[in-house]
Amino acid sequence: MKTLLYSIFIFTSFITCTAQNQQKKPNVIFIFSDDQRFNSLSMTGDPVTETPNLDQLAKEGVFFNNAYITSPICGPSRANIFTAQWERKNKIGFTSVSKNLISKKTYQNSWQAQLKNAGYSTAFIGKHHTKIGNNQNTPLRENTDFCYYGDGHLGFYPAKKHKQFDNLKNKTQVEGLLEATKAYLSQGEDYKYFYENADASIKNQLKKRDPNKPFSAWINLNLPHASSIGGMGSKPADPAYYKTKYNDVKHKIELPEGYPQEISLPKNVYATTDLMKYYITSKKEKLLNEKLKMNRAVYAIDLMVGNLRTFLKEIGEDENTIIVFTSDNGLFLGEHGLGGKTILYDESVHVPMIVYSPFFADKTKGKVIDDLVVGQDIPATILEMCGVQTPQSYQGKSVLPLISDENKNWRKDIFLENLFTDQGYPRQEGVRSKQYKYIRSFSKENDRKKYIPEQTVNTDEKPIYEELFDIIKDPKEQNNLVGNKDYNDVLNEYRQRCKTLVSELN
Repeated sequence: MKTLLYSIFIFTSFITCTAQNQQKKPNVIFIFSDDQRFNSLSMTGDPVTETPNLDQLAKEGVFFNNAYITSPICGPSRANIFTAQWERKNKIGFTSVSKNLISKKTYQNSWQAQLKNAGYSTAFIGKHHTKIGNNQNTPLRENTDFCYYGDGHLGFYPAKKHKQFDNLKNKTQVEGLLEATKAYLSQGEDYKYFYENADASIKNQLKKRDPNKPFSAWINLNLPHASSIGGMGSKPADPAYYKTKYNDVKHKIELPEGYPQEISLPKNVYATTDLMKYYITSKKEKLLNEKLKMNRAVYAIDLMVGNLRTFLKEIGEDENTIIVFTSDNGLFLGEHGLGGKTILYDESVHVPMIVYSPFFADKTKGKVIDDLVVGQDIPATILEMCGVQTPQSYQGKSVLPLISDENKNWRKDIFLENLFTDQGYPRQEGVRSKQYKYIRSFSKENDRKKYIPEQTVNTDEKPIYEELFDIIKDPKEQNNLVGNKDYNDVLNEYRQRCKTLVSELN
């Protein structure tokens, strides 16, 4: 009853819509990019990349200035969106280490399965990096109308790694996934070839949307991830922007202050030798070239968003389609002497996040919200906007109270964690508020290839290294305050808060 009354409040107090649209549930498109930093947009300060379409989406929607991914690495981040839970709760890490799968029962609580049950046509497109039900992802395949994905990294040319993408005319990733999305949404014969040429292994899981139903499409990109920028612009048919875009402004590409920095962590926590090859940032020319390619990839993603909105208008669905945009985590590009992600500094956990609805009132459009939100909030937000009840298993919360200024009881801090113990990464736990961040790291030697999400609950294990930062005074997290007696009380407060959240979220 509470959810129903709140949904009525939302639609009557700050959403304006026609009587016709009030009778029809809104469509949803969720765009999930990969390794896209918070400051990768024009509006968030990138000196090179042009993102007019994402910037415009934010001007017409709501931008979240403090959006965070609590498990900043591909598989766990995606599992957190499927479950709307912290990894501490769902215990879905990388299958290579955790061996855990999203159960069929848990999947039925996922936001897309809930929309499917509510009468939606659903699509899952692009990168998939966790397992659902079994190694064949049977629940995902059987319960999604249009299931068109590749396990793991897609590469810049997805058909090279995944034969199911062979039916695409566009061989580059972003353009190909847009083509697939259009094939799903289109009602005409323009994309007949897409279905006729589909690999036999997936033909039975590709159905066009039912025009009599609202639709929900989850588009998963694998860019600007470093694993997918290789080969960019190398083929004659590649769009020109992958070859020459920003060549004239390469000198504006910025490196971190004080580059090259030494890794700021002790070697027993994390070392240069732990870094994967494509994440090494100490070679200046290599780093600059990667940043250039990432700029081009973000430009392509932005162009995709613009083209998708144009297509929605062409098919008459633009005035009834909600669009949510964010990334699965951020990325280090030399900051703290690091590449990659997973370590709990802001470059890794802070992401851009936009929620757009054609029903937002004029006073809502262009709003910038500074409250702390997390990826797990997206499922509850989408379901609330569609008038569908949120499952009790969700730990994330709808952000609609923030949008409508009814945010009196919103969270004051967020729990961050890394439970991925392969590739040299340390197990970490942390708490971030608007002013402070506390991180505690555990022994990588003891943890290697173990998946132990309940370790600090069951044993009260002591960390081998702690960090405390005053984010307001030190936004780049360069000055560790552990050991500074003036901050002993703050340190003890955050130590206790971390223990409390570990227990509460477990």
